[in-house]
Amino acid sequence: MNTPQQPVGSPFGYRSTAREAMAGQDLTGRRIVVTGGYSGIGTETVRALAGAGAEVIVGARRVEAAEGVLAGIGGSVAILPLDLSDPASIDAFADAVANRWDALDILINNAAVMASPLTRDARGYEGQFATNHLGHFQLTARLWSLLATGGHARVVALSSIGHRLGAPDLDDPNFERRDYDKWQAYGQAKSANALFALYLDRLGEPHGVRAFSVHPGGIMTPLQRHLSREEQVAMGWIDADGNVNERFKTTEQGAATTVWAATSPLLEGKGGVYCEDCDVAAPASADRPTGGVHPHLRDEGLAERLWALSEEMTGVRFRP
Repeated sequence: MNTPQQPVGSPFGYRSTAREAMAGQDLTGRRIVVTGGYSGIGTETVRALAGAGAEVIVGARRVEAAEGVLAGIGGSVAILPLDLSDPASIDAFADAVANRWDALDILINNAAVMASPLTRDARGYEGQFATNHLGHFQLTARLWSLLATGGHARVVALSSIGHRLGAPDLDDPNFERRDYDKWQAYGQAKSANALFALYLDRLGEPHGVRAFSVHPGGIMTPLQRHLSREEQVAMGWIDADGNVNERFKTTEQGAATTVWAATSPLLEGKGGVYCEDCDVAAPASADRPTGGVHPHLRDEGLAERLWALSEEMTGVRFRP
């Protein structure tokens, strides 16, 4: 069933933290995978979920770094190697998860790169599209049987307000015929994340699997590592003295919408929607320039075409 793209009356909001957004929830026995759960909002996502009793597996490109960050987090947290730009690594990670668990309750596709210089993976695919979208597409496909087993699972795809920068160019997703622009590449990758959730929800609903996309908000994290200080000042993210814009969220606040989408009872029977500030987002409008969902994220025809292209590019046929 198509869920309306409109707020559901959540009691949480812009400044809610991940723990507040999960207040009173007991996740004992729930099994959750979080990609990139050892940096920025990923760490706070894992902390909140494990703190509520869930068993969490973190997919990490830098395992030793992840072990250091998550060493004192408490709860049941395991770390397995995962490089989303490497198809063999994705398959190995999925196999390792399946060797530990016979079902998966929640998959959080959190890991990302942002506004990076042009890189290409071993297949020649543009790095942001390959890592942020195609890697998670393949991972979700490989974990599908575990998600569908319980008949009541959720997939959360981390998108961004950066989706407003443009829809995916399905004729040239790898910037082979157009000049590379790091922000245009980021925008199409984050749009792809949301369109993936839109179409996955349509295919997954008969199997009890619902999908959501999330804009976590503006947060100062290692995601900004490819941006110079001058760029961040020009965009108003920091001032000349390096002070962070007061509108930015803390990492604890930035993780709130992710865990809300993954666990909130308000989303029972719903799916395919784009969420922000711990609620389903309203449509973008002229009086909300920094929020809301833009029309191309609700284009089911575009989502279906992106899905078909993703199958072709990854060689993974994913038709639940």
